[in-house]
Formats: sequence, structure tokens, C-alpha cells
Amino acid sequence: MKRLRIDLDDRSYNILIGRGLLTRLAEFIPEHPRRAVIVTNPEIKRLYGEPVGQSLDSVGIDFTCVEIPEGEAHKTLEDANRIYDHLLQGRYDRKTLLIALGGGVIGDLTGFVAATYQRGVPYVQVPTTLLSQVDSSVGGKTAVNHPAGKNMIGAFYQPQAVVADLDTLTTLPSDEFRCGLAEVVKYGVIEDADLFTYLEDHVESILKLDPDCLIHIIQTSCAIKAHVVEQDERESNYRMVLNFGHTLGHAVEALTHYKQFKHGEAVAIGMVFSAQLSHHLGHCDGQTVERIERLLSRFGLPTQWPPFDPTDYIASMHHDKKAQGDRIRFILVQQVGRIKIADSVEESALRKALEGLNVSG
Repeated sequence: MKRLRIDLDDRSYNILIGRGLLTRLAEFIPEHPRRAVIVTNPEIKRLYGEPVGQSLDSVGIDFTCVEIPEGEAHKTLEDANRIYDHLLQGRYDRKTLLIALGGGVIGDLTGFVAATYQRGVPYVQVPTTLLSQVDSSVGGKTAVNHPAGKNMIGAFYQPQAVVADLDTLTTLPSDEFRCGLAEVVKYGVIEDADLFTYLEDHVESILKLDPDCLIHIIQTSCAIKAHVVEQDERESNYRMVLNFGHTLGHAVEALTHYKQFKHGEAVAIGMVFSAQLSHHLGHCDGQTVERIERLLSRFGLPTQWPPFDPTDYIASMHHDKKAQGDRIRFILVQQVGRIKIADSVEESALRKALEGLNVSG
């Protein structure tokens, strides 16, 4: 088992990465509560509800489950209200522990409820997808979606622990696994050229779920995110680098009503767009764009944005949380392993890039 520490003073916690951790989950809960509520989806409950429940039983924690349907379309205030209803009907108090057992949707939704129920209750992240293990479970971002934009209603609220059991990846559908790889590629682009090269050299082994490869890419990704979060917990500036690919990616999700693309697929599309925009604006060379697009394609991820009108894309990007007033912020690439935050990208440049034209022409 690998153990990483996120150092945030009294909000510090451990990230645990290994195999067979679900049956030991109670060991990693800092303070054993009297009662807990597991938030999950039906399939994850079927696969992993029993070992988690047995672990809680073993230390005398009384628990119930709330099931939320699968998919980004269920990360809403309405679904959060289903959890609130369960908590209120069961008379759960402020010492109740929430356990997010599932992927990014379950983790974000559970964290949001934990941050807001009775002004805050403790929660633990138990991510069961690659995307949630390397990204969404770490760092304390919690949110639900609004029809006008992704993650527009939320809070920063840190978990007590993150427990990533690699065994859950063996039952993960291949398209979900590939979505997680998009976030791993992101870490290589923004901060770790060696990780990016490792991914290029081990595509086949990673897709075959080679244990050594998985441990390496998950631990490296979590370490990068932990470092970034420690520098800027509430995204006042530096943490924005983690949003590479997300500005256009969130627009793709919103414009397709969260039904056509999974989050990781949308991020992959967004990363290619950001790289192409960076090249058009003179920040990186064409080879950098080609490397990013080629690696994502080798992992079976989409790289072309849907042909919506550029005006619709730009309007959606103005709803992005990173936008300030009339300015659209973008994370641009300089080379693999190094990026820059552009506080304002002209709409004319975005329009030309979306149309595939030379921005400087």
C-alpha cells in the first residue's frame, strides 16, 4: 500500500493506494463514528457494497445506503436532495460519516452534501474509477451541475481520507478506464514530462491493466495533484493549472447535455483544442500538439470537438467558473510539462481556433 499525505493544516488527510483496501476500509477512517451513510450507485453497490459493509460492521459502525443512478446527468441539486431526504428522515446528526463509494459523480455529489448538510459533516472518498482515483477524489472540490454549466454550485470541502483500491479497476468498463487516462495525460502535460513519456512508452501495458504501471501512474498523478492543492487549496491562481482541457471540455459536456461524452472524453477533446489554440497563438510548436493528440488517440479517446457554432461554444465558456467578467481564461501549453495561465483569450482567437483557422492569420 502506498500512502500520500496532503498537508493542509487541520484539514490534512491521507491518500491510500493499494489492493484489497475495501475490506480494510474501517482501518483508514480517522475517527470511528457511531453512524454512517454510504452514497453509491446500484452497480457499485452490487460489486463492492458487501466488503465495505462488512468492514464497517467489524468496528460497530451502523450504516445505511443511498443509491444514485449512474451518470453525470444525476449530479444535480435534485439528486443531492434525495440524500438530504435520507439524512433528515433517518435523523442523522453532524457526527454522521458520509462515504462516497463510486466514481467522480458520486464523489462530487457526496462531498457537496457533506459540505452543506447541517453546515458540514465528515466524509471519506472511496473512488472506484481511474478518473476519480487520480483526480476528482483528491483536493476537496465538491459540486453539482446546473443546466447552464458544469460544477457551478459547490464548495471546497476536504475529505477525512481517500482510499483507492486498485482492485476496483478490474471491473471498470474499458471506456471508463480510458476516461481516467485523459486526466493522467493532463498531469503529464501540465507538470511532469517524464510521466508523459512513460505513458507514451507503456500504452499497451497500461490498457492491459499491468499492476506496476497502474501503481506508478496513479501514485504519480495523486502526488502532482497533492502538490498543487497544497500550494493553492481554493484555486485562487495556481490550482487553475489542473483545469487544462476543462474549459472547452465543460462546454462540450454542457452543449451535449451531459449525454454524448463522458467527462474524460470531453477533457481529452478540450486538451487537444487547448494545445491547438496554444500553437495558433505562438506558445508551442506543432510537435507538442501532435504528441498530445497522438497519445490521447492511442488511448482510444476522442480528439475532435463536435461541430457546434463557435458562438455557442463561447457563450458556454463564459459560464465557466474560471471566467472573470467578459474574460475567458485558458490554460495554454508551452511544451509538455510546462503550461501558462492566460488570463484573457480574445473571442476572435477562440472563434478562429474552433473553426480550424490560423489565429494569427
